[in-house]
Amino acid sequence: MESSFCGDSSLAPPAPQAAAEPTGSDLPTGGSLDALLSPLAGTDLLSSADLSADQTWALLVLAADLKSGRRQVDLAGKTLGLIFSKASTRTRVSFSVAMARLGGQTIDLNPQVSQVGRGEPIADTARVLSRYVDVLAIRTFAQQDLEEYAHWASIPVVNALTDLEHPCQALADFLTIVEAFGDRPEQIAGLTLSYVGDGNNVAHSLMLCGALLGVNVRIGCPQGFEPDRAVLRRAQQLASQRGVQVELLHEPQAAVRGAHALYTDVWASMGQEAETGERERAFAGWCLDEALLAEADAEAIVLHCLPAYRGKEISDAVIEGSQSRVFDQAENRLHVQQALLAALLGGL
Repeated sequence: MESSFCGDSSLAPPAPQAAAEPTGSDLPTGGSLDALLSPLAGTDLLSSADLSADQTWALLVLAADLKSGRRQVDLAGKTLGLIFSKASTRTRVSFSVAMARLGGQTIDLNPQVSQVGRGEPIADTARVLSRYVDVLAIRTFAQQDLEEYAHWASIPVVNALTDLEHPCQALADFLTIVEAFGDRPEQIAGLTLSYVGDGNNVAHSLMLCGALLGVNVRIGCPQGFEPDRAVLRRAQQLASQRGVQVELLHEPQAAVRGAHALYTDVWASMGQEAETGERERAFAGWCLDEALLAEADAEAIVLHCLPAYRGKEISDAVIEGSQSRVFDQAENRLHVQQALLAALLGGL
């Protein structure tokens, strides 16, 4: 459908006590959770910018309510279809478990064992699947392919990752930040998130989602590895409306200085394996290690969307350290995707 817009706590790493999770009473407008999210029913999520600021916060509130058991949603009889052209662990499992917890079921439409992988046109696939399943989560390379699915499908389409964006990851990231720093919008507004690494899909969605939530976002990367200029401009426009900044820096210490959350990702994404050696040389000095962490705020948390290459973009000591929230962050993929599916399928 064409978009109408543009854990288990015992597994957590050693850490100070997290802040309370947000509740429905903490919505920024004072309106009801369902009223804010009901317009999303039947729509797509192709970009973090498809959501308003209030809808973004409301999804985080709903995710926290589902995580804690304060809220139950019944999607019995609904089916999620997964079309993943890229390898996946967390996205595949978290979407499947999210749908099961909501009472629905999932069909994994692996392109290798379906006609999708034999060249069937997207227009045909999207229209046929719209008659079988209720929502599609698509993990692919080109954003254009995702948008074509959304154009031809008559059901919601979710971006489960493209080379341009990773909006579900960004929602999980900011739920983790909310859990660490406070459950009200004013406790999050004005914080600084520093991302150090390749200006990739994760960086893009962090900029957009952070700007919507009133969080300052710094992207630190070597020359030649900057985010997409159009996405950067859009994020800076959104940020200016909230009185915060989205900045691009080319020196790692400057990028992280005083930040409240430090974030990194792999230097070579899927499809860039041939560039690994060149990228490792370019990113020398950009490892999120103890020295870089020491430049941040004393209470800063550490995030990584995984998989992590320890000793490259992040040190073993940092990812396993007391400031790491990496495994809470991974768990939160499950909870934000429950919230998103509930909203898109009109389950509220």
